[in-house]
Amino acid sequence: MRNANEYRSALKPVWCPGCGDFGVLKALTQALGDLDVPPEKVGMISGIGCSSRMPGYMRAFSFNSIHGRALPIASGLKLARPDLTVVAVGGDGDGLSIGAGHLPHAIRRDVDITYIMMDNGIYALTKGQASATTEMERKAELGLAGTQERPINPVMFALSLGCGFVANAHSGSLPLMRQLIREAIQYPGFAFVRVLAGCATYQSKAYQQEILARCDQLPEDHDPTNIRAAVDLALTLRFQLGVLYRRPPEEKPAFAEPYAWEEAARAARLAESRDLSYPVDTD
Repeated sequence: MRNANEYRSALKPVWCPGCGDFGVLKALTQALGDLDVPPEKVGMISGIGCSSRMPGYMRAFSFNSIHGRALPIASGLKLARPDLTVVAVGGDGDGLSIGAGHLPHAIRRDVDITYIMMDNGIYALTKGQASATTEMERKAELGLAGTQERPINPVMFALSLGCGFVANAHSGSLPLMRQLIREAIQYPGFAFVRVLAGCATYQSKAYQQEILARCDQLPEDHDPTNIRAAVDLALTLRFQLGVLYRRPPEEKPAFAEPYAWEEAARAARLAESRDLSYPVDTD
């Protein structure tokens, strides 16, 4: 195991006091330490937003990319450098508004990356507009645009797309979040972890406490390999915390595996082309 501080850069987070992203950063560094991943073997990719500042606070191969494009960039990094543990991070606005078109394809390609979506149900960096996950009642209460637009359920969305690992967490439950991120990194394929992370500036303390009160631990008898049970839990009005679904390893291999074979074949062809037994034109 490694100390979580080994993964922190010298930059001090500029998040607002009380922001849920602090907990996610702590849980992620602890999970990486639990798995004894060297910092130089970690790739961190983000889009744009409050939570997307996280790569700057990590001691890793970090890239704060463009809005909504964290997943294709993270997938490319993993395919180019399969030796890296690649983690993509972002918010609900980055991942489910401008970036919503990338999530389905990242899931179906099943590249071995972990995607942590910090869901506070609001656009915090741009002053509190409604996001794709803002509840209709909340929009009406605050006078935000889009009061008739139903919010996206990120967990149900991931399950419906066939994601092989889907988990729900809350930024106030550090031990569970640490465990879930650790399991997501260990999963051999695309892993999705949605973290409920409240906004200390544009959401009241009462609202954040209401969200926490709607959280439940998954039932002890829940079978994470049962996709129907996972869907039923995702459709409830409460937030079920834990691993809702984990695809059995024998059902579908990671998409990145064929690329490893292709790379090995390419290396073999290159070695053959350099074999000195081939005729050499000295003219």
